[in-house]
Formats: sequence, structure tokens, C-alpha cells
Amino acid sequence: MNIDSALEFLKKDSKMSKLIRIYDPPILKPQDDYFYSLVRSIVFQQLNGKVANIIFMRFIDLLPRNKINPENVLMLNNNEMKKVGLSFQKINYIKNLAHFFNENSFEKNTVEKMSDDEISELLIKIKGVGQWTIDMFLMFTLNRLDVMPYSDLAIKKGMKSLFNLNELPTKHDMKSLSINWSPFRTIACMYLWKIVDDGFEW
Repeated sequence: MNIDSALEFLKKDSKMSKLIRIYDPPILKPQDDYFYSLVRSIVFQQLNGKVANIIFMRFIDLLPRNKINPENVLMLNNNEMKKVGLSFQKINYIKNLAHFFNENSFEKNTVEKMSDDEISELLIKIKGVGQWTIDMFLMFTLNRLDVMPYSDLAIKKGMKSLFNLNELPTKHDMKSLSINWSPFRTIACMYLWKIVDDGFEW
């Protein structure tokens, strides 16, 4: 996509315009390996970005030829996965995801035609895949441009800072405060992550 058109639109908002002047523009590249992306999001759930990345790289090292696919994941011993820093809960979530991909068709040509809501309704059925994981998938794998991850703590902190709020915003607050950024709320969020700078990688 052309990021420039999104930035020109977002510059109309005075607060976002300041961030665009300070930080380099984000780079969005669609990813074709859906299983890889969702496993990565599960690993990153509720963790600092830098810590999560270390655990993720150790997890990859466990896999034959370092290849993340359902077959390789299901071959892993749970205790091996635990030793790289994954909780047993996340291990179960990752294996639930592997079973889903083994049993369902989730191909690029089908997914690209689905709406954000349709994708959410399908993936939310997998135990361990919550709305945050789905939002990360929509943003960073499919590059959907108008996603607002309401449950993301860093986004809440970024909005609190940007709007000088006394406390973290509620979902209702976030909807209201971000309305001027639609239809490019994904891009706006990338600047909010920069404010917080918790090691989150674009």
C-alpha cells in the first residue's frame, strides 16, 4: 500500500501530525505465512516485545530446519517448549492453532476476500486466540488499515500520553478519540507504539 496517502490523511489531526514529524514512517509488508504470524502473536501475548522476541527465536530453534508449520509444532514435546520460556497455557494455545490449520482451509485467496469481522469470527473460535492476537494478524500480516486493538496496553498508554488523560482510556474512549484517524487507525497505532517504545517491532 501507499503509506504516504495514509500519512497525508492523518496529518489533518494536529496531535497525530506532531508524531508524524518526529518519527520515521512505518513500513507495512503483507505476510503470506498465516500460521507463522499467528504463532508469533500468541508468543507475544502479554509480554514485553524484547522478551517475547527472545522466547520466539528460542522456540524456532526447537523446530526441524527452524520451520514453523503445524506438523513440526505438533511433534514438539511440551517440556521442550516450556524450557524456552513458553508457559504451558501458551503451549496449549499454539498446539490448538496447529490442529486448526491441519483441519481447516485458511488459504490466502480465501482470507483476502474476507472482512475483518469475518476473520475475527473464525479465529476467535480457536482456544488461545483472542481479539488482540486477531488484531495483530489483521494489522501486521494482512495489512488491514483500519484496526484499533482496544485491548493493547501499549496503545492505551500511548493514547493516555497523547491526549494527556488522567487514566488509561476505556474502549469507548478509544473509539471516540480515534474516530478522526479512521480509515487509517492501523497506521496511527504504529505511532502510538513509538511513544511507549516497549520494544514493539514494526
